[in-house]
Amino acid sequence: MEKLGEQFLHQKDSKLHTTKPIEKTQARLKSKGEKISQKPVDKIETHLNRIEDIFNPDSLKHHKDFDRKERNINLLKKNLYDNVIIKQEDIPEEYYENQRRLAREQGRGDIEVTEEMKDQLNEIIISDQKSTLDNWTNYLTSTDSDSYPMWAKYWTFTNMLKLSSFDKEKHAFGKRGKGTVAPFPDLNREALAYVADAIIKNISKEDTPDIKNNPELQKLLQGANFGKLYAHAIEKITPTEGDELLNIEGEWIKYDKGSGHMPLVKSLQGHGTGWCTAGETTAKAHLQGGDFYVYYSYDKQGKPIIPRVAIRMQGSEIGEVRGIAHEQNLDPYINDVVNDKMKEFPDGEEYQKKVADMKHLTEIDMKHQGNEELTKDELRFLYEIDHKIKGFGYQDDPRVKEILEGRDIKDDVSCALDCSRDQLSTTEEEALKGNIKFHYGNLNLSSLQSAKGLELPETINGNLDLSSLRSAEGLELPETINGYLDLCSLRSAEGLELPETINGNLNLKSLQSAEGLELPETINGNLYLKSLQSAEGLEFPETINGSLNLYSLRSAEGLELPETINGNLNLKSLQSAEGLEFPETINGNLDLYSLRSAEGLELPETINGNLYLSSLQSAEGLELPETINGNLYLKSLQSAEGLEFPETINGYLDLCSLRSAEGLKLPETINGSLYLNSLQSAEKEKLRIKYPNIKFF
Repeated sequence: MEKLGEQFLHQKDSKLHTTKPIEKTQARLKSKGEKISQKPVDKIETHLNRIEDIFNPDSLKHHKDFDRKERNINLLKKNLYDNVIIKQEDIPEEYYENQRRLAREQGRGDIEVTEEMKDQLNEIIISDQKSTLDNWTNYLTSTDSDSYPMWAKYWTFTNMLKLSSFDKEKHAFGKRGKGTVAPFPDLNREALAYVADAIIKNISKEDTPDIKNNPELQKLLQGANFGKLYAHAIEKITPTEGDELLNIEGEWIKYDKGSGHMPLVKSLQGHGTGWCTAGETTAKAHLQGGDFYVYYSYDKQGKPIIPRVAIRMQGSEIGEVRGIAHEQNLDPYINDVVNDKMKEFPDGEEYQKKVADMKHLTEIDMKHQGNEELTKDELRFLYEIDHKIKGFGYQDDPRVKEILEGRDIKDDVSCALDCSRDQLSTTEEEALKGNIKFHYGNLNLSSLQSAKGLELPETINGNLDLSSLRSAEGLELPETINGYLDLCSLRSAEGLELPETINGNLNLKSLQSAEGLELPETINGNLYLKSLQSAEGLEFPETINGSLNLYSLRSAEGLELPETINGNLNLKSLQSAEGLEFPETINGNLDLYSLRSAEGLELPETINGNLYLSSLQSAEGLELPETINGNLYLKSLQSAEGLEFPETINGYLDLCSLRSAEGLKLPETINGSLYLNSLQSAEKEKLRIKYPNIKFF
């Protein structure tokens, strides 16, 4: 090819031959007394030959040439870092404002981005830019890219430096500027090969069917814009069209918390997911925070390598779920795969509920900002008439208060419920006058010691505090309470008719007998039965979405636990496990502190919190859960004989009374410390050698 590549570069940039790097090459040769041409194409050719010599010295005949090449690549990277990586002072304030906005939209409130947080965010931005830039540098200076002529590599690399992230809605790369925080584009080798092959054939005037029969590609080749060609190639070879996305057959792959991040990074690179986890620093941080799951659909060869969904865990809870559609939403074909997977996580349903609520609240907030009228359904949602709004923060979403400020509550709620204003209450005085359909807010009746003459609203959209009530005589509770119900002084359930639904905690901590007690069908908070000494006659709902406190229960006789407990289970005083049947999963802590024998004990398969077996002195008959996502307390155990641990304990392991390591086979992974306070130093040292990955206390 007679300098066609060099001519192409000159046509694309008529001033290329006058740029500083090329003039520097000219000056270097001139100083050596070499004859040089001033023709633009010749100057470009000379510079490309110089680059070839720098990165492929003497065709790498000797070991010293490899050292020289590595040194040259490192010098190139340093120069690139200085010139194209964003400087900390250039990171725009808009980026930090976006972090605040995201936190607000997730219901985390109005966070302050401190200087320390800025430093952490800046470090991730810069580090991920460096690692994605390195991908291109390493590839284009490696023997893997030897099939490309140097002019094609030069054109590719210099134009790639001008690109930001890929916009899936616009089907185009953004332009990179001084304040661009996005990493450099993914290196997709297949897409790059497609572009290089097409541009080489085009400038060589090869009459090939793949170009001739592709009008769109012909048009792109006329402009020879690398960004547009690369975007076209990526969409051609990755599953972005409906017929390609229809293939949802594939596999979930789990990357364990604390494991090496590079396998995850490499599996995502080049697939245009848009996920920040494709950056090395971000991937490392994500795996320090929890497990990471990716669903890969099969490619045409039947290999599971096309990323479709990512689930990032934060500890034992779902941190976020991302897809490959616009703005990292799930593509329309993958929902069933995700929904099935969500059933495996304790908070899967809860997470999806939070995402839906936060999305809905953001839409309402935008309408509020634009002074648009809210619909009846939006008012029902905003006033939490059907359910509590759930977000990712620890407190109520502050946007609700901001939106409601200045609104007429009674006008809104009467519209939402199709009732008159005088059937609504917002104060204690109004709530107790009778014939009230809906009370907005909390109702504090903590001073009330008798329910005689008390007429409560049909629905209380907040908490109901009856904490001083000692008898349920004459008490008619609302049909629904959307907050907690505090009956903590009630000693007998005689005459007590509880609502079907309590969307907060139910406090019956002074109740000593379950006789006559009919619990609600739904309890979406904690259930406190702390003083109950017998479970005889006690029927729980199928699900308790909070914790269950049975602190004083000494015997499991008559105890039938709920199918699901999404919080802690406190059986701290239980002295025998005889007849005890647990749910398959407990999504919080399981406290069996007083249990001295494992006889009859069948633990759940999964405990997503801590397991307290602090009084157990023998491991005889003890079968631990397959998964413990918190700490394991066996602090009174004196012998490990016959003890089999799960492969992983995601907290610390307390064996502080163990006097001998005989028969001790530790888990493969303990993500906290191992307490062996009573073990002699020599035995402890042997264990350290045998289990180098475990941290001893």
